[in-house]
Amino acid sequence: MPAYNEARHIVPNMLETIGTLTQFCPDFEIVVVDDGSPDGTYLPAVEALAELGDNIRVVRYARNVGKGNALICGFYHTHGDLVAFLDADMDLHPEQIRGMIEILEARGADVVIGSKWHRNSVINYPLVRRLWSMGYYFLVRLLFGLPLRDTQTGLKVFRAEVLRRVFPRILAKRYAFDVEVLVNAHRLGFKIVDAPVTLHFGRSFGRVGLDDVWTVFLDTLAIFYRSRIIKYYDRMDPVRRDYEDLQVHVGAKPAEPPRETISTR
Repeated sequence: MPAYNEARHIVPNMLETIGTLTQFCPDFEIVVVDDGSPDGTYLPAVEALAELGDNIRVVRYARNVGKGNALICGFYHTHGDLVAFLDADMDLHPEQIRGMIEILEARGADVVIGSKWHRNSVINYPLVRRLWSMGYYFLVRLLFGLPLRDTQTGLKVFRAEVLRRVFPRILAKRYAFDVEVLVNAHRLGFKIVDAPVTLHFGRSFGRVGLDDVWTVFLDTLAIFYRSRIIKYYDRMDPVRRDYEDLQVHVGAKPAEPPRETISTR
């Protein structure tokens, strides 16, 4: 759960997620990553850990780097065979993880991504965001030929092996992160399918402005350059790097060191 400026909501959202996962997943863990929030998002989350159990972790670093960076950081503090990405604002309810796992198993997939454009999706989605999403879909399809209708919805389920192979290749740390992950997963031969979602846009809508749209466009072109022009993803060797200024808080037992780490730079 990547989180940025969620101090007022992070504890009830963590509790909602715990209560939901308990209903269908007997063995789960939750990793909340505070992406350098100036409002101190991690403080109420850490204070709640004593009551939440030792399968809950709160990770933070000092400066804001981007949602993609937070997801990579969080992954290296997980231990499960399946990993779900879930936005901390709860516009997408964690109950939907159940159906995505069922789709993953039924279709023999390696990755299941929520899609706003799936015919069975139920979305409360502002018109301007629909237009941006449609335009970005055509751009991604043109540049990469991904067999997907939506790459940006914040709910995804991966087999952990996919992320272990893909994440060391990732350079994008913000909004184009999802595309870079899926482009690499596709190039490596992993099976990716989409799934319907129920999405109620709330506080997150105002967080994406024109500057962000321009950044996404430039970052997407950079991914195309690395993928199709210089073949960076085909020739690069995954490397081991370290996080700086990283603090990890765990419910009732000391944090185990991550298997791998990457740089926030």
